[in-house]
Amino acid sequence: MHDIWNPWHGCIRKSEGCDHCYMYFLDKMRDKDGSVIYRTGSGFDYPLHTYRNGAYKIKSGEMIRVCMTSDFFLKQADEWRPEAWEIMRERSDVIFFLLTKRPERVAECLPDDWGDGWENIFFNVSAEDQRRADERIPILLDLPFKHKGVMCAPFIGQVSIRRYLETGQIEQVLCDGENYDGARPCDFEWVKLLRRECEDNNVTFTFCGTGRRFIKDGKLYRIEGNGVQSSQAYKSGMSFKGKPIEFRLCDKWGLPIPEEELYKPYFGEKCQTCGMRPSCNGCSKCGKCTQ
Repeated sequence: MHDIWNPWHGCIRKSEGCDHCYMYFLDKMRDKDGSVIYRTGSGFDYPLHTYRNGAYKIKSGEMIRVCMTSDFFLKQADEWRPEAWEIMRERSDVIFFLLTKRPERVAECLPDDWGDGWENIFFNVSAEDQRRADERIPILLDLPFKHKGVMCAPFIGQVSIRRYLETGQIEQVLCDGENYDGARPCDFEWVKLLRRECEDNNVTFTFCGTGRRFIKDGKLYRIEGNGVQSSQAYKSGMSFKGKPIEFRLCDKWGLPIPEEELYKPYFGEKCQTCGMRPSCNGCSKCGKCTQ
């Protein structure tokens, strides 16, 4: 995946959304222990990697998801985080998507010169059910970030966030069902409620996937394969494009980057019916689609 940066790997389960963590499952398949936390090797400074001609491999305007096999605000990563912040500071022309289940730790983990936030940081909290939404989103709203979002994944319980959306601070909501061993059902009624609340507040909503167990009209469906889950989410028509999110990106000298110089995502044939497309970085043109 060309849009993921994992400066460290491994995590400690935090809440019920972690019960069937995909990272733990995949690590177990490789005879690894997902609770072992370590700094990655050559991948730690991935956003700074360049081609032989000196051009960055990650282009200006791309959105990179950070710590998808860990949590950026994990206590065990405190010694590595300052260097990761410096990388994000250096790549002020790239959008970094941060997602955490630990918003209570964020204030103490920000750089000294953070101020009211950096323009290239998109901060999100996980809200897998109503309990965690009401626990984490109020903290999200109190934190100094210019761009904020909510991710309901794995979506394991009905969530209503209308009162939080009405603050005008939340710019995007994502939701996705659960996968791998022990996947719990995602109910289409929950998806429709979130979509309705986002549409009423003109907030972008992306229904990324159904998960392996999906309830519609009271019937439980078993949907195997991420591709099928994603295409079914797309066919539902639930995703909604709200008010545009404007990231004012700049180069290393602090000058705004012209629109024509920013990355434009490419979407291949299989991307056309993918539920993730509204919030995706685009196809990496790896060639697997033609194999």
